Amino acid sequence: MELTLHPRETAFLDLKGEWNDLLHRSRFDTIFLTWEWQEVWWRCLGAPRGPLYLLSARRQDGLAGILPLYLMTEDDQRVLHVVGCIEVADYLDLILEIGAEEGVYTAFLDWLADVEAAPAWDLLNLCNQPDASLAHSLFLQLAQARGWAADVAQEDVCPIIELPSGEEDGWETYLAGLDKKERHEIRRKMRRAEREIPDLAFRVVTGGDDLPAAMDDFLRLHRLSSADKDDFMTDEMEAFFREMAAVTAEQGWLRLFFLDAGGQAVSTYFCFAYGDDMLVYNSGYDPEFNPQLSLGWVLLSDVIQYAIEEGCRRFDFLQGDEDYKHRFGGVDSPVFRTNVRKTTT
Repeated sequence: MELTLHPRETAFLDLKGEWNDLLHRSRFDTIFLTWEWQEVWWRCLGAPRGPLYLLSARRQDGLAGILPLYLMTEDDQRVLHVVGCIEVADYLDLILEIGAEEGVYTAFLDWLADVEAAPAWDLLNLCNQPDASLAHSLFLQLAQARGWAADVAQEDVCPIIELPSGEEDGWETYLAGLDKKERHEIRRKMRRAEREIPDLAFRVVTGGDDLPAAMDDFLRLHRLSSADKDDFMTDEMEAFFREMAAVTAEQGWLRLFFLDAGGQAVSTYFCFAYGDDMLVYNSGYDPEFNPQLSLGWVLLSDVIQYAIEEGCRRFDFLQGDEDYKHRFGGVDSPVFRTNVRKTTT
């Protein structure tokens, strides 16, 4: 296995033609590991944080691994993170072909141990690993076998609904699988909203000329939702969201959902349709508009119905164990973090 460290100025472009093909051959193909997501994240949010170390691993028969890393100094520690490792990417990992993991992990650990090849580092932080990853099992074992201090912890959960597929009325099948009380509550809220707001309209934007105005609506509602969300949506983060929306729209992945009343957006979900999954990335609503009608719940119900009709097999709420995700049928899937320190145990 041969590792190559790509020049920072051209690293992403060097691998653009091969990146997503390798991702499709990995254990966990997710939008957060696509070339598009990683490149936009790096350009908008990552570059100011520290230098990029983007490695590729090749066998004689071709590309077997992509290891996107960057280096930051935190609390007097030199920390290597995977690209994307802050709260705006819910799943992350080293991108490895199935069956090549041990070889790539071994070459990566050799590189980390080589003081002439790798930068000086104190901690390797592999965050947001899905359950399917081997980074919290095989990689952990290989690092510990070298005498390095390595540990793994569950970081969070992603509640996921397994959606009915191939059925004539999948929405009713989905509802039938819920607790009776929750099923009744969803239907009651939807009927009440339709009755009390006669012009309530469901809308989805996937790109095109409508996208800039739709993003204005999303950002307005996101900021209105809570003080925490308003604080989160800095100018830097807004630029990231706008760029990511444009790039994912070009790929056909973006789904911006709205409930409109009187022609005005009052609730929104920022989602991605990727592979067989509908990924619920962010949301917003106007807390002053008929709060008694729970329009966030109503829109979420519409989005699930849309996902079923589009043939999605999974509805992924992404990270966070909020109660409403489970009430809609989400089942927790764990997300892990592996830390490796270049010291003996």
